Amino acid sequence: MTPEPMQVVKQRRDAALKALEARIPYLRFIGVTMERRGDELTALLNYKDTLIGNPMLPALHGGVISGFLECAALIELAWGPLWQRIESGAVTVEELRDPATRLAMPRTIDFTTDFLRAGLPRDAYARARVNRSGRRYASVHVEAWQDNRARLFAQATGHFLMPQDG
Repeated sequence: MTPEPMQVVKQRRDAALKALEARIPYLRFIGVTMERRGDELTALLNYKDTLIGNPMLPALHGGVISGFLECAALIELAWGPLWQRIESGAVTVEELRDPATRLAMPRTIDFTTDFLRAGLPRDAYARARVNRSGRRYASVHVEAWQDNRARLFAQATGHFLMPQDG
């Protein structure tokens, strides 16, 4: 059997990631998109005026920041197992796009955000790192920055209950 061209695999991965994004309505609500480079996912919070919590500074709303980081963690946790299922043929991208297809997602146990400085009125980025992922439980660390990757404005740690049927 001839291997698929890499471009076909990349297109399938990107389509699967977009379909996974669509499964979390809050991402659309606050304007988050995901970018994939190889096996690394980056969440992008696209700035808009409605995200401002304190207009006097102005600064991004703390709830938006926490939600952004939690969603980045959830996508990171769900992506690995989902991609394996797609590559094995257990699920197709078309099935994933269908809202009737059940997709078991990790569930948040707890999530703690550290606000290191004010989120400025501009785009923000986040990357999640899975510290531990077992059959039942996962621990994830997320970091967020704006203009400079080394200058974080928020970070978070979350614990998640992993799905048992997918």
